[in-house]
Amino acid sequence: MSFKKLHDTISIKGARVHNLKNVSIDLPKNNFIVVTGLSGSGKSSLAFDTIHAEGQRRYMESMSSYARQFMELQDKPDVDEITGLSPTIAIDQKTTSHNPRSTVGTVTEVYDFLRLLYARAGRAHCVQCGSPVIEQTTREIADKVLALADKSTILLMAPVVRAQKGEHKVAMQSVKNAGFREVRFDGTIVDLDEILQARIDKAEEHTIEVVVQRLTKGSGLVIDSVLEFVKQTLDFGNGLVMIIDEETGEEKLFSQSLFCANCNLSLPTLEPRLFSFNSPHGACPACTGLGTKLVLEPELVIPNKKLTIAQGAIKPWTRIAGNQTAHLKKLEEVGAKHGFTINQPVVEFSPKAMKALFEGDGEFEGILAMLEAKHKETDSEYVQKEIEAYMRVLTCPDCNGRRLRKESLAVTMAGKSLADLVFLPLDEVLAFFLGLGKGTGKAKDSASFKGSKIAKLKGEKKADANGFTERERLVFDQVSGEIRRRLQNLMDVGLDYLTLDRSAMSLSGGEAQRVRLAAQLGSELSGVIYILDEPSIGLHPRDNDKLIHTIKRLRDLGNTVIVVEHDDAIMKAADWIVDVGPGAGEYGGHIISEGTLAEIKKDKESVTGQYLSGKMKLERPKVRRKGNGKAITVRGATAFNLKNVDVRFPLGQLVCVTGVSGSGKSTLVLDILGRSLSSHFFGAKDPIGEHKKIEGIDHLDKVVSVDQSPIGRTPRSNPATYTGVFTAIRDLFTEIPEAKMRGFDAGKFSFNVKGGGRCEPCGGDGYIQIAMQFLPDVYVECHECHGKRYNLEALEIHYRGKTIADVLDMTVEEGRRFFVDQPAIYEKLSVLHEVGLGYVRLGQPATTLSGGEAQRVKLATELSRRATGRTLYILDEPTTGLHFDDIKRLMVVLNALVDKGNSVLVIEHNLDVVSLADWVIDMGPEGGLRGGMLVAEGTPEVIAKNKKSWTGKYLKEVM
Repeated sequence: MSFKKLHDTISIKGARVHNLKNVSIDLPKNNFIVVTGLSGSGKSSLAFDTIHAEGQRRYMESMSSYARQFMELQDKPDVDEITGLSPTIAIDQKTTSHNPRSTVGTVTEVYDFLRLLYARAGRAHCVQCGSPVIEQTTREIADKVLALADKSTILLMAPVVRAQKGEHKVAMQSVKNAGFREVRFDGTIVDLDEILQARIDKAEEHTIEVVVQRLTKGSGLVIDSVLEFVKQTLDFGNGLVMIIDEETGEEKLFSQSLFCANCNLSLPTLEPRLFSFNSPHGACPACTGLGTKLVLEPELVIPNKKLTIAQGAIKPWTRIAGNQTAHLKKLEEVGAKHGFTINQPVVEFSPKAMKALFEGDGEFEGILAMLEAKHKETDSEYVQKEIEAYMRVLTCPDCNGRRLRKESLAVTMAGKSLADLVFLPLDEVLAFFLGLGKGTGKAKDSASFKGSKIAKLKGEKKADANGFTERERLVFDQVSGEIRRRLQNLMDVGLDYLTLDRSAMSLSGGEAQRVRLAAQLGSELSGVIYILDEPSIGLHPRDNDKLIHTIKRLRDLGNTVIVVEHDDAIMKAADWIVDVGPGAGEYGGHIISEGTLAEIKKDKESVTGQYLSGKMKLERPKVRRKGNGKAITVRGATAFNLKNVDVRFPLGQLVCVTGVSGSGKSTLVLDILGRSLSSHFFGAKDPIGEHKKIEGIDHLDKVVSVDQSPIGRTPRSNPATYTGVFTAIRDLFTEIPEAKMRGFDAGKFSFNVKGGGRCEPCGGDGYIQIAMQFLPDVYVECHECHGKRYNLEALEIHYRGKTIADVLDMTVEEGRRFFVDQPAIYEKLSVLHEVGLGYVRLGQPATTLSGGEAQRVKLATELSRRATGRTLYILDEPTTGLHFDDIKRLMVVLNALVDKGNSVLVIEHNLDVVSLADWVIDMGPEGGLRGGMLVAEGTPEVIAKNKKSWTGKYLKEVM
């Protein structure tokens, strides 16, 4: 290979990862490349499991053997040769944070810069009266100390270490050298020589205060001598003086910096950790910085009020082993006082008795307080999780969901607290910073001072038009530039409606991916291969243009961007397209076509090319269904950003809810309508979004809500077990004569039943988990069953030459053909095939399924059940991860449901699906706080003519 070609192309020879059929391909570097094809055709195998995996492996191999032992080793992909490979960065949808402390602000590092800004340029206010706090002089502190010493004997102490990890022997030695003999170590006054000899746990946080002077009551002190003591204490305590009243034990902290004269209140020094909700110094003490609290819900604690307490009405007590006899005896005493017995059904209790039972009466603490105390005190993870099942997540009443302590919230910059700022949509935060402008002073960055010059600050007390002193303006100009740049990157990927305090857990896969994409833009690397997994998911066509512009920016920095994608707008913007196929699973794995958009369109072998050129398309109905004349109506919806809207959903039709990202679609359809119907029909306990009422529920007898949450969080869950087809397969194996002869029941063919047919060394997992302590756990294939999950006895039973493990390893398509004469199995597998999952293996772990695949497994499960003709199906972006051809098949399935008299409600951005709907409800007009309104409703033709609708503007082009 020539030197030029090596630098211009990524050359792959003989790739056989998963279903790839010995693929060889050359991809042009420094280009925007789209890899497309049917679901399961091998796109991700080529992009992620071959190119990215090999790039990561080579990067790790370049490290020292010492560094490699701390990293998860990557297996070499099954490929003959890859040349021209650069460092690779994968931005997929499965790396969303599951940490409740992670927010958009912390993930993008914007919050870290805000903390610094508020610590250095913020204005503190008193938490009681709200007045600006002023700095205290040494004389003012001395006056207060003298006043205290006249009333009581006090200790004058200098804090030298405040809640910091380490042994601090050096600090204490310097205290001893200064002539002091006593310190207060973690709240206990000890001799300095003793503590220097003692062993100190350096992993724990410690607080050390030097005892500078004991001022005895009535010793006739004068202000001059007290002033000297205070100066000495301030010097040692870095501007802090701690006073302890020896008689009452009361502590007072005086600071040279912040003090409220009205309330006689000292406030902590402003530092970045004071604004961190992940630090005990800044977090709200009530919710520890989470912004939410787990609160016991009486309705969940006693779900069945027809039971008596003796029969187990208090459900947590029946689940958690403990001294129930003592509890019942106590409740008998309480009942005698309040007029109830433990043998009386709870439904007969008076409101006063219920209040005493739940909240206590002074002598009895109440069952809610008892359970809460148990939740806090227990070391058992099982008991904690069990009690949490009876709790609801509510906004913390102390901080009102703002996560920070009141001292931190009282600090403002340009009139806004940090909590006010992170609550705003990103575009408003950017406008706020742009509005504060830049100073007129010629502030140089730190590099230009070269360690020798010091910025001279003149007129420190004089504020500019925005209220900044010259020192604050220097800080603001330097830090705000970093904040503005990061905010602009988030805007560029269409996330202007998000807020910085939005939990990372609540982001959709597409949103989380675009947040990470924005972070990569900020790094401005070049010579890197970026691999993206369907970044257009959850993105309105209006915002697609922003995403495409962002991807091109990455490319123009000198990077190669490989995007696994189905969106036609992104394909049309690409420099190079690779079409993988022709089918899914074992029928895929070939490169059907590659080249520019024009070349792909001309290729008759490429299904993608046929759709892009318009030769193949989704056929629109000639007549829209009129429905059954009935409707279900949500009245007064106000949850999240909804603006008290009334929305009517016609029944007996395919209804599509559209709108820009963050416009309120999911809140309206899933949080309000879906949860209300689930509560009505099935008694579900999920919290329902705020609204006045829902009319027309009597027109339905069932709701099926299909979202993109995983079908299981462990590898034990898979499509076969979730859909129930595995039960029929196991029953079939028990009917085999050899199984009957040996007395094998269905449990013998389950990998979950202990003592059945599962492989015991791995517990039926097929692999063994090796705990690596502070490193991620490692999974290795089980040496006994070699990943088959079953013991030898179970694997000796064959049905048509296949063991139960062989069946689990089949794809849905293979299974259909294999069980063609078994109606119960064939029908369920046919439904999976109809929703485009023919390529998925029956035993594929749930953890490896994408959000779109998990959703279609759920959809197939519901479709295989008998429809009543009065069922409402709610789907959340069902086209996620689907090729044009797969969407065509999905629409056939959905239309068949509606034709049987059912109603289908779909949240969707895909314009082809929107154009096929009978009725469209468009939310907006924008995202976040500027959304939450009903913009338009009607047939797709009506929406396309609406000039106020963003969806209408793009739908017009499609139609």
